[in-house]
Amino acid sequence: MFDPDKVSLGITPTGWTNDDFPTIGDSIPFEQCVSEIALAGFQGCSVGHKFPTDPETLRTALELRGLRITEPWVSTYFTAKGMRERTISEFQRQLAFIKAMGGTKIVVAELGHAVHQQPVALFSNKPVPDETSWRTLLSGLEELGRMATEQGMRLCYHHHMGTAVQNRAEVDRLLAGTDPALVHLLLDTGHLRWAGDDPLALAREHASRIKHVHLKDLRPEVLERSRHEDLSFHDAVLAGIFTVPGDGMLDFEPILGALADAGYEGWLVVEAEQDPAKAHPLTYARKAREYLRKVTGL
Repeated sequence: MFDPDKVSLGITPTGWTNDDFPTIGDSIPFEQCVSEIALAGFQGCSVGHKFPTDPETLRTALELRGLRITEPWVSTYFTAKGMRERTISEFQRQLAFIKAMGGTKIVVAELGHAVHQQPVALFSNKPVPDETSWRTLLSGLEELGRMATEQGMRLCYHHHMGTAVQNRAEVDRLLAGTDPALVHLLLDTGHLRWAGDDPLALAREHASRIKHVHLKDLRPEVLERSRHEDLSFHDAVLAGIFTVPGDGMLDFEPILGALADAGYEGWLVVEAEQDPAKAHPLTYARKAREYLRKVTGL
């Protein structure tokens, strides 16, 4: 399905430890996480909160296991008052980090007024930006995208539950309001489906803007409960709303096929925020790797 010289498979540490809720998987050390990622057959991983912050130390640990970094995450706060300069400063710091690690993608998401880290009903409290906030966000993303492009990097925007850009209409507005050469899209299959939209339709219609992918599946019974009870993000994650590709409700073959048809190059990254006390991380990582091998041939 993909050229193995142009597409690589990665996984995030969120099946082992969780950046939004650090007590989940807190007993699992960095070394176990990256060793099991390599053992499962992945080529890379994103950066978690337990990872060494020094590039040389991290590079040594990853090279020992044959791994690379898929992306760092940068939270932007353009829609929050007084946060523009701090947002830009953090972005520049992470840009230097991923460049030092030999990566080319940097993932961002707008967390101004976001509620996914709070113990509140997710849908009822979702932030809805006004026109001024939209203009501020879009111009800010283009500024960051220009910084990334000038250094040979790509900024990839991550739509996310509980944030200003959650559903398909908001993704469409973000893409329509930004320069395609500066602001690219990270397609997250699980977040978009939880928001009530179709990841296959998005993959087909915006394939040219998609430069990074998170492959996340969902358990349908927990998805239904999360909507019916309007669970918080935290409670939905602990209830097991997310799982790895091949273990949930999504059919990834047509989604990946649409990306392949559009000539997608880069990382395909498995991501499933799960409680490792309930979902054994290595078991699920291997399940995802085997599923992707059958679907993609990689």
